[in-house]
Amino acid sequence: MKKRGRMLLLAGALALLGPPGVQAQGKYMTRTGYISFFSKAPLEDIEAHNRQVVSILDTKTGELVFSVPMKAFQFKKALMQEHFNENYVESDKYPKATFKGKILNLQEIDFGQDRLYNLQLEGVLTIHGVERLLKTNATLDVKGRQLQGRANFSVTPQEFNIEIPALVREHIAKRIDISVQMLYAPFQEKPLRP
Repeated sequence: MKKRGRMLLLAGALALLGPPGVQAQGKYMTRTGYISFFSKAPLEDIEAHNRQVVSILDTKTGELVFSVPMKAFQFKKALMQEHFNENYVESDKYPKATFKGKILNLQEIDFGQDRLYNLQLEGVLTIHGVERLLKTNATLDVKGRQLQGRANFSVTPQEFNIEIPALVREHIAKRIDISVQMLYAPFQEKPLRP
């Protein structure tokens, strides 16, 4: 009888955990997140787009993580892209920018209710090896099993020890506007191989 009881308990625990390859409860992910930045400048506007952002959102804890490959930013002009990677953000030395943070008003969000929610985010933004606290507002549009997040904020190159040569300093805006768009789907754990 004891052996049968242990087998039933084990079977029940496995049923609760679910088979490999099922959705990890509360976790959403994207590997194709979108980030752009724009700098209005007297000489020439600077704009770049990146569609290779990886992000994970844990709806149970509100934790949010981003990983942004710097070389994936695309510019209209190849020379701008080269200067960005080699002279400014030094992509070979600092290949990624990251954000690790949290949704501060998580209790106001019902992930089972389709609607647009206003978020308050706080975390550490790391660019060019420099960490800075970032607080910003965002929106999260809950639509069934998809979550669409959007945020806009500004940074300065100086905050992240990015040096702009004196020759072009007056032609580059002091602040850089950043736009973030993420379309999250439920995170699927990969099945374990025997």
